[in-house]
Amino acid sequence: MIKKTPAQKMRAFFMELAYLLHLSCIHTNRSIMKHLFTFALVALFSVSAMAQQADLRKKINVSGTAETEVTPDIIYISISLKEYLKDGNSKKKVEINELETQLYNAIQAAGISKENLMISNLSGYNTAAQKKKNPDFLVSKQYRLKVTDLNKWNAIIGDVDAKGVAYTNVDSYEYSKIEALKKELKIKALQSAKAKATYLVEALGNQLGSVLDIQEINNETYPQPMYAASRIMLRGNNALAEDAPAPEIDFKKIKLSYVMNTVFEIK
Repeated sequence: MIKKTPAQKMRAFFMELAYLLHLSCIHTNRSIMKHLFTFALVALFSVSAMAQQADLRKKINVSGTAETEVTPDIIYISISLKEYLKDGNSKKKVEINELETQLYNAIQAAGISKENLMISNLSGYNTAAQKKKNPDFLVSKQYRLKVTDLNKWNAIIGDVDAKGVAYTNVDSYEYSKIEALKKELKIKALQSAKAKATYLVEALGNQLGSVLDIQEINNETYPQPMYAASRIMLRGNNALAEDAPAPEIDFKKIKLSYVMNTVFEIK
């Protein structure tokens, strides 16, 4: 004997009820019974629709994980240049244009495209009148430089007048192939989830069906770089000595971790 599901039993009940109501129409008030008959039919179709929508498939929920760490290969460095007075004499000022030229030449000598250097801020005057009004005012400019090798950066900053460098620091960093790596990890996490579901289902003598649902959870960590000093101050007027080496930067790796929550059908 085939065992009926609750939905099938309910459907059979309403069909039998509709049949009895139909027979009753012959011997009772036809108007009232017509409404009852219509109600029964509506209830029957509603139950049928619910039975069709109910997902009675056997399922298994599993998750898969994939993670890795990579070393940043793109670094963005902030540089601040500032005019200064030679020996404190206002008539012997090292202009910002001279410092900027030194920086551009050093970048080109290091084999870095000039497009990698951008002005991020400018503090100073814009007109000749303002300059004449306050000749002792010292202009400063802030730049953002993109490098892929910190050894080149040490060579660049060494070719710029040390007294004209107010400070430098690391703004941010990233990994050039990050998007391809994210895709690879997500696929591995999904494959891990499927492999886990397969051996769990087969251990019970069943077969794994198609995937019904996939939900992605990511955990990306970009730790801040650590410096030998609490703040990077490379070769500034009030910073390190002119011949002092640049502080070493310890880049922690970027950690990528992905979890795929999946639902598979059990055949």
